[in-house]
This record gives sequence, structure tokens and C-alpha cells, in this order.
Amino acid sequence: MTDSSAEVFRIVGGHPALDLVNTVSPRLAGGQDHLSGPSELLAWSRRIEILTDDEVSAVSAAWGSRPGLGESALRATVEIREATYSVLAARLSDSPPPQGSEFEQLMLRWAAAAARSALVPGAGAVADLVVGTAPARMIPDRLVAAAVELLRTVELRQLRACPIDDGGCGWLFLDRSRNGSRRWCSMDDCGTRVKIRKLSERRRATTV
Repeated sequence: MTDSSAEVFRIVGGHPALDLVNTVSPRLAGGQDHLSGPSELLAWSRRIEILTDDEVSAVSAAWGSRPGLGESALRATVEIREATYSVLAARLSDSPPPQGSEFEQLMLRWAAAAARSALVPGAGAVADLVVGTAPARMIPDRLVAAAVELLRTVELRQLRACPIDDGGCGWLFLDRSRNGSRRWCSMDDCGTRVKIRKLSERRRATTV
């Protein structure tokens, strides 16, 4: 969840697509959106390392060359974020998967990203696929590719949501602990806060 004392919030998802979903906190209606503008999107993209420093400069220059390009990339990113969250949240709650709009949004954006990708000679492999070759669209292209990769490959037994009903924030994360016992997005944040709250409640109960 968000550290209210600082602008920098935790990266806990374990996958870029989950880190994208977690840019709203708490994950409820009215939660704070940490991608509030193109500059925040650019800084966050560097932080989760989907862009290099050189690519940050290229994206910034592309957005600055024509008004509206940054806002367009932000809108595309938010659409990808919300579609990905809808699909994953439905699966976690054993609800019927969204039909039509969410999958269609991801499919169309993924197809467009694929058209802007390039196959290049590889170092370790024969060839590498470079997604996001157009700087103006680089961030949403790479994020939709990450979202599609996650939906295709995620092990559902590892997918978790920080429990809102118990005081958590609703962020999604991959539980890669040995015994699959991770409950909170972060013990340093939601886990500790809920633990302190419950301790306070027990103390109040014993003094009544």
C-alpha cells in the first residue's frame, strides 16, 4: 500500500502488470491514483524498470514534440490497468470472467503493440522481440505485453490480493513463499498496520 508520508510507494506485485494494477491505493472506488499525470507515469515506468534512462529521455522528447501524446499514453495505460485488474479480480473471487470489453481492450492494444514491435538478432538467443519501438507509445505497449504475458502464464495458486475485509489495501501480488503463506502485500505496511490495530483493540477490550 501507499506510504502516506512519502510520494514513493512500495513496489510489491512481483510482476510489472501487477505493479501497474497497484498504482491505485487502496484498490477500491475512490482510491488514490498514483499515475496522476504523464510525468508520474514516466517516473514510475523507470522505477519498475520497463524503461532505461535513455528510453526515458526518448519518451520524454517524443511526448514533448506534440501536445497530447503524454496524456494519450496515460489514458491507454489506465485502460490497460483497469482491464487487467477486472480480469484478475474476477478470477480471484471465482466470479464469471468478464466478457467482451476487458478482453477486447487488452486484445486490441496488444495487437497494436505487436505491430510496433521488432524482431532483432539476439545475444543469447537467435532473436529477441523488442516491444515498444515507438517512443510515444513505448510505455503502454510494454505494459499491455506484460499484462498479456501474465494472464497467459500466471500460476493461480500464487496470485493473491491483500485482504480488504481484514484491513488490507486490495493490492495484487504473487506469493512465491515456500509454503504459500504470504497474506499481505507487505508486512512492513498493511501487515504491520493491521497487527498494531488488532493489538490496540485487544488492549482496549481488556481494560473495559
